[in-house]
Amino acid sequence: MKPVLSRAQSRELDRKAIQEHAIPSMSLMESAGAGAAEIVKELCAAGSRVLVGCGGGNNAGDGYVVARRLLEAGRRVSVVSLVAPARLGGDAEKNYQAHAALSAEPTLCDLDEALPLLQAELAALATSDVIVDAVFGTGLDRAVEGRFARALTLLNGSPAHRIALDVPSGLCADTGNVLGTAVLAQDTVCFAERKLGLCTSTGARHGGRVHVVDIGIPAGLAQDVGFESELVEAVDARSWLVPRSLDVHKRSAGHVLCFAGSPGTSGAALLCAQGALRSGAGLVTLAGFSETRAVLEPRVLEAMTAALDEGQLEASLDALLVRADAVVIGPGFGTGERERRVIRHVALRANKPVVVDADAITCFAQAAAELAQSSASLVLTPHPGELGRLLGCSTAEVEANRFLSATRAAKETGAVVVLKGPYSLIARAGERTWINDGAAPVLATAGSGDVLAGAVAAFACGLDAKRAAAIAVYLHALSGRLWQRHSGADRGMLAREIADGIPLAIAELASGPGMLPD
Repeated sequence: MKPVLSRAQSRELDRKAIQEHAIPSMSLMESAGAGAAEIVKELCAAGSRVLVGCGGGNNAGDGYVVARRLLEAGRRVSVVSLVAPARLGGDAEKNYQAHAALSAEPTLCDLDEALPLLQAELAALATSDVIVDAVFGTGLDRAVEGRFARALTLLNGSPAHRIALDVPSGLCADTGNVLGTAVLAQDTVCFAERKLGLCTSTGARHGGRVHVVDIGIPAGLAQDVGFESELVEAVDARSWLVPRSLDVHKRSAGHVLCFAGSPGTSGAALLCAQGALRSGAGLVTLAGFSETRAVLEPRVLEAMTAALDEGQLEASLDALLVRADAVVIGPGFGTGERERRVIRHVALRANKPVVVDADAITCFAQAAAELAQSSASLVLTPHPGELGRLLGCSTAEVEANRFLSATRAAKETGAVVVLKGPYSLIARAGERTWINDGAAPVLATAGSGDVLAGAVAAFACGLDAKRAAAIAVYLHALSGRLWQRHSGADRGMLAREIADGIPLAIAELASGPGMLPD
């Protein structure tokens, strides 16, 4: 696992390095700028121009180090400063002076009237050139307005490749929210550790590819700053992928019971079953009311079906539950009165792992505390809208702080909560939140969540609930990225293809070098 830090935790990490390990702050800034300069050199051709845009704080100091290091390497570099160098202080001022000793004064754009100078500098850049964003970094805590907002808009309008330092200027380092206006970077160079705000939909869109550079902080020091989130890596997922023994059989491989589908949404049940089977479940039973079974029976091959007895509903549920190792409840199941009886009985009384998805989450809208009374080991798999309904808030409020929303839901329900998205979060009360680093746009397709619910249940047959959720999310995303890599397309993947790709993702994970495909 790799730590992912908030703004406050990042500052505390620097403080501990400086005060408790006697590392000079100038050394940290020099290492940060030097590491970023190496990334810039890797990403741009030798003859390309580099424009470094500096602000007024430590991020500007990092920018001046980048500019100096690139000049020393023989690169064509110019600097535009949105803050008069006379207003710089501390390490930023010292690095400005070190840069000034090698080069001309930066183009000064500290007034509205000077913005045309920035515009002229940007107009001279081509698509092969690079802009280094060193305006704000992680320290920003208010909306970008006025001249700075106009300057960031100008940066975004350039055809040049944009590389941000630590976080794109204008992006909240904690939530990933845009503070008025933010740089749209193709790459972001994080110093020491990744920042929380980059692990969100908006953060990913503004941050692009993330590179983490070592700045000389002792290994393990991040453990002392009390970080609350960490990134799941291939090595973690691989450690949970227990090899099958030669004597495994379909019953020992796990039996997943799915309460999913209804007339009109029977595909949700089929996809859930396919997700479970492709993830290694030895047996899958699709259970529903008689009219649902009639629709499913002609379409299933590997899965079994079972009809519920409406006259003895709870007894028929218990008879099915006793034979299962893990359960899925909710995909396409419906929210009518009888469906609610099934959902409540299974979610609250099943004494085994239960994946609560889709309609089953909706049935507990604004009643999260009821789930905390469950005798089951629950895994909730909501998208932001479903989590909002569960918590009694809007989708926008969930997305405004995904980390807070996921941890709140985990605390109130006592469940493992998987908040789905480009960086899905896996949260359990009292533990660090796990972040899946496997965004793939091809996963934005109907039925994708149904496949995931089945996959989580399959892994829950043999793993702790949080690990089952995390490895299912990881492999689900990896399946999408492998398809994207092989097809060359960023859309058009079908949900059943996600399921069919999971065994290939397992093989990639088991044998690969520990990196997701590009």
